[in-house]
Amino acid sequence: MTVKALVHIVDDDPAIRDSVELLLSTVDIETASYASAQAFLETSDTMRPGCILLDLRMPDMSGLELQTLCAERPHRKPIIFLTGYADVEVSVRAMRQGADEFLMKPVNDERLLQAVRNAVEKNRMEQVADNQRATSRARYDLLSERERQVLARIAAGDSNRQVARELGISPKTVELHRANVMQKMHAGSLAELVRGYVAIESTLPGADS
Repeated sequence: MTVKALVHIVDDDPAIRDSVELLLSTVDIETASYASAQAFLETSDTMRPGCILLDLRMPDMSGLELQTLCAERPHRKPIIFLTGYADVEVSVRAMRQGADEFLMKPVNDERLLQAVRNAVEKNRMEQVADNQRATSRARYDLLSERERQVLARIAAGDSNRQVARELGISPKTVELHRANVMQKMHAGSLAELVRGYVAIESTLPGADS
């Protein structure tokens, strides 16, 4: 069952919030509105797929400041800025910090809807990748130290004989470890095994060394 998306609207102007909510409701997109950045930080549900429609200028905390805080949170969401102020420097900064769109108010309805659809689909794909990565890491953690060594060498493209020489074990032992790794990682092919390893490689101890 596909989880329904939730679009977060963060804007201190109630008329803007109402108009965007009405527009998205016409295409059956669920929304949650916040009058301030702080309200979003305190109450937002970020587990569901979706995106953030974010005003640039708000009292207490600007959209750029909220964008910075969102980048530090788990379950990050694509951000679409909505602003009434044309500022090239600020728009460039927002995009460099990872914003998906920077739209001027009043924005064309179709352009906004397409931006939202694109951001929601992007977030769905990111969540799928995150879930797959978490599953692969959990399976990797079940491997023995030797099995992890064999997996690393296989992912590097080494043959069984090369792995055997590198680890000081027999090719037959490498074959046994390889079979165990395939089973524990739930990999149906070598390509699938390598993809799973590459997805989690950056999270492994010593990856940054």
